[in-house]
Amino acid sequence: MKKIPERTCVITHEKYPKKELIRVVKNKEGEVFIDTTGKANGRGAYLKKDIEVIEKASKSKALDRILEIEVPDSIYEELKELIK
Repeated sequence: MKKIPERTCVITHEKYPKKELIRVVKNKEGEVFIDTTGKANGRGAYLKKDIEVIEKASKSKALDRILEIEVPDSIYEELKELIK
């Protein structure tokens, strides 16, 4: 049996297989982007693929605290588009 990597959603604090979450990354240059491969270099935060979770992250500014940078609203819009 191959072990399936699990990650924790930064909003709900629930563990899910890595493939079921969306990763948002801040790289060394200070750029924030959505990592669709799950392998990009940088500090990452995982979010559950749920519109309510994305909206809660936007309101609470949780990604700003975790990634230690101001996350632009365009990232949240991209996340919502990815889920739909």
